[in-house]
Amino acid sequence: MMVKLTKMTPVLFAGAMGAAIAFSPVAGATPAPPPPPPPCWNADGTPCASVGTAGPGGVDVAVPGGPVGEAGPGGAEGAIPGGPAGEAGPGGASGVIPGGPGGSAGPEGATGSIPGGPGGTAGPDGASGVIPGGPVGSAGPGGASGCIPGIGCATIPAP
Repeated sequence: MMVKLTKMTPVLFAGAMGAAIAFSPVAGATPAPPPPPPPCWNADGTPCASVGTAGPGGVDVAVPGGPVGEAGPGGAEGAIPGGPAGEAGPGGASGVIPGGPGGSAGPEGATGSIPGGPGGTAGPDGASGVIPGGPVGSAGPGGASGCIPGIGCATIPAP
């Protein structure tokens, strides 16, 4: 048996080498490209559509029935139908929630309010604030004044 195995060894090596040579192009080939992505479908079964554009002047997007926005060198703005909206640019920023708080800020100051709630304004010349049915006050370079319902008012001039 030993004699037969030693006589077959060159044949086995020759067979293995032949198989390696035969399959080497397959082993060295580049893999197939991945399959294309599946088509885009919205939740309601309609095909997806392009909702935005981008270019040197900026970008804009408008999702049908959904958020809209745009941005460019002059600033940005966005809104959600029935929801919050805002904008920002070199002159400042502002935002509002329908039926809720709103405010703005810029180089000259800031202001904000909550419907039926507190509101205030501040700027280089001073600040003021109010709480409906509650205290009211203002302060600036000339002094400060304020009132508390049921207690009284006071004014303090600046020294």
